[in-house]
Amino acid sequence: MIGRIRGTLIEKRAPEILVDCAGVGYEVLVPMTTLYQLPEVGAETTLLTHHVVREDAQQLFGFIDHSSRALFRDLIKVNGVGPKLALTVLSGVDVGEFVALVLAGDAASLVKLPGVGKKTAERLVIEMRDKLKDYEPAAGASTAMPAALKVDAASEAEEALIALGYKPQEAARAIAAVDGDGLVVEDLIRQALKAMISK
Repeated sequence: MIGRIRGTLIEKRAPEILVDCAGVGYEVLVPMTTLYQLPEVGAETTLLTHHVVREDAQQLFGFIDHSSRALFRDLIKVNGVGPKLALTVLSGVDVGEFVALVLAGDAASLVKLPGVGKKTAERLVIEMRDKLKDYEPAAGASTAMPAALKVDAASEAEEALIALGYKPQEAARAIAAVDGDGLVVEDLIRQALKAMISK
């Protein structure tokens, strides 16, 4: 696999760049956060890469630093997130901002990224939370859950319980019975289900 390339930057046409490495031109797909940090065309550049081999294509994805590549690799492990969507996510927010959004349970902000629907955003928050312990949130970003998000978390948890087959009144009572201070949607659901099952 190709893990790193160094060469002359020949073209920049978002999201693709062309890097000449000893006479071979590599087409590399890069997130906008990497594109902004690249030198001018004609200058030498070094990129960390992730090589995707599929039945119908081979694609090379490039990143300016280790944390961007590591997050890309974690993102494509999430069910329903392929390389294209992972690239879109990393184009819309940098690593620190993404970490802060996930740790805050802010699925609503993730939905604003192109191609990220409500279910995908919720899946990202749930599946990525444990994987982000080694990443740094954006400087100054609070990982404490704002009051507005707590209300949203409670209503989302209620909707999830209703989708599981509980009556709206049961779902509302179960969520209200949980001490939801600082809890994210999945924790609210988990505690509410435990409380209902133990009754």
